[in-house]
Amino acid sequence: MINLAEEMHRELPAPPIFFGVFTFVVFVVLLYLVLRLDRD
Repeated sequence: MINLAEEMHRELPAPPIFFGVFTFVVFVVLLYLVLRLDRD
């Protein structure tokens, strides 16, 4: 049971806000590319 508690307390390699910002930037870039390709 102690091992299970230690697994749940594992720390992330970066702050959670970083993952949100990174995901948002990736989606914005993909959306830009899709809209730009659609125009041609």
